[in-house]
Amino acid sequence: MQVEVEGRTLTISNLDKVLYPATGTTKGEVLHYYAQVAPVLLPHLADRAVTRIRWPHGVQGNSFFEKNTPAGTPSWVRTHEVPTTGSRSGKGEGTIRFPICDDLATLTWLANLAALELHVHQWQVDEDGTPRNPDRLVIDLDPGEPAGLHECARVALLVRNALAERNVACTPVTSGSKGLHLYAPLPGELDSDGTTALAKEVAEGLQKAHPDLVTAAMTKAKRPGKVFLDWSQNSGSKTTISPYSLRGRERPMVATPITWDEVEEGAEDELALEQFDFEDVLARVEEHGDLFEA
Repeated sequence: MQVEVEGRTLTISNLDKVLYPATGTTKGEVLHYYAQVAPVLLPHLADRAVTRIRWPHGVQGNSFFEKNTPAGTPSWVRTHEVPTTGSRSGKGEGTIRFPICDDLATLTWLANLAALELHVHQWQVDEDGTPRNPDRLVIDLDPGEPAGLHECARVALLVRNALAERNVACTPVTSGSKGLHLYAPLPGELDSDGTTALAKEVAEGLQKAHPDLVTAAMTKAKRPGKVFLDWSQNSGSKTTISPYSLRGRERPMVATPITWDEVEEGAEDELALEQFDFEDVLARVEEHGDLFEA
């Protein structure tokens, strides 16, 4: 069927198709979620090239990453060709034509394609599509079993202190999967290599100070029972799930901004902190507004 979204005409299909069998969540409910959360989501997608992970047959089926705009992309969708030379991709010269999701119509179009996950870089593009220096740093706290969110919360407090020593503040976001993401706004003076070096410095410092709890090593064999501080997502070619994006997990979980009070409670009590689903997130936005912006 055709719908009007902010003056754009879109064809929406298969609203009753179940995308999350465990909860019976349909594409129509996914579209509704993204429409409801758009006021707090879109500011964090603005001017960022969006990589999508699509589940056309639901999360029980196969998924695929999509960077380039697909065939049939509406002419009104903002797109930019981004160079893939050097550290921005690690794959030699070339370009990728990314969509930029800065309005509800584009967000609705992506959701209708079953693009459940929206991943973005830590840099934005200028009006002509030229990548700027990163405006934020991200550290992904990834627990190795049997470690979980409790251990991530403990490590998040350590990261917060380490960044504070460098006069940098950060905001916590549950990943919607297993761990936590910590974002720190930056003035744009460092390039991606510089922000990667800063994140790695923090990670390796905490690994040295807390070797039983923290690892900065990429080797998965070194992660069991520890929290891996993934500093590499600051590379110019890497992306991180956007705050407020759904995840393609068994249940419709969401990357959810939280407060430091919640992190502190999670560090003290193993059961105090958990991942949030899309209904939880809409209720939290209604109550608190955009905690990520704050």
